[in-house]
Amino acid sequence: MQLMDLIRYKYKTVSVVGMAKNAGKTVTLNRLLEEAAEKNIILGLTSTGRDGEKQDLVTKTEKPTIYVMENTIIATTEDCLLRSDAKLEILEATDYVTAMGRVIICKVKARGMIEIAGPDTNSEIREVAMKMRFYGAEIVLIDGAINRKTTASPSITEATILATGAVLSRDIDKVIEGTQHQVHLFNLPTIEDETMKPLIASLMEDKSYSIIDKSGNVEVLDIPTAINNGTTIGRALTEESAYVILSGSLVKKTLEDILTVTELYKNVTFIVRDATKIFIGAKDWNFFIRRGFKIKVVDKINTLVATLNPYAPQGYQFDPKEFYNRMKRNLPLPVIDVMLEEEEVHV
Repeated sequence: MQLMDLIRYKYKTVSVVGMAKNAGKTVTLNRLLEEAAEKNIILGLTSTGRDGEKQDLVTKTEKPTIYVMENTIIATTEDCLLRSDAKLEILEATDYVTAMGRVIICKVKARGMIEIAGPDTNSEIREVAMKMRFYGAEIVLIDGAINRKTTASPSITEATILATGAVLSRDIDKVIEGTQHQVHLFNLPTIEDETMKPLIASLMEDKSYSIIDKSGNVEVLDIPTAINNGTTIGRALTEESAYVILSGSLVKKTLEDILTVTELYKNVTFIVRDATKIFIGAKDWNFFIRRGFKIKVVDKINTLVATLNPYAPQGYQFDPKEFYNRMKRNLPLPVIDVMLEEEEVHV
């Protein structure tokens, strides 16, 4: 089975997000582009940051470039167009402006290498994806740049491919643990109480930080963010509290501060929009869960597959078969080593 078999006829927008830079995300994108060409699928492609450059801007090492086929629809900036050698037809110059110029939507007329740098905001990414679909893309791939896992959010894309690899650590156990944790977060359970879902969704849209009690009454907290306000949230909890609505990010310090002021957190469920809002590492997460925190999401992230890169640009590598087999045993989803051309997806 190919990667594209997991996508075609099921999803119109798919993000490819990396656990870290050099985790194999660009190789995954190129594989998707190759498979789409074989199946005569017209793809759209954009990015939340810059990708496709010949040298990694962080490590200063050579990195894979993005190679696009004829008829691919791309959305990239004016500066990136000047560094791309594919022949392109400009379809639209959008109003979205980045530090690298306006975002331009193009159609590939002759295959070649490109650099991709798309819109800066999530709303602009959604709109650009819609435009690429209008111009003929059957499926739009969104390249989630480093530390921009927000593209995995169901509010932006329908499904996600997670790229992970040896670059995370020289310790294979730590790479597996970190990847397991990210997949676990992406699979966090949603709210089960159907009567509360509309109210919680409304509070999320209002970007408020609120507490809902067992009777459905709402107390809106006078705080702009949960960061550095865990003490305020904890002191606002009562025996009647049922849900804490966090419309922004959830970080380690917030939960630590709540722990210091109350035990009542054990009686409530903390709600975030989706797992891209959670910034807590595996060990800290497990500590908080053991202490009795319950955390759910409004929208669960649909993770299709994890792609593996056993090589790190620092010069070390894992045994590819061992890495693949251990990931396969430890992840509840298909895995594929994108560095092995003949590897198949195994469910």
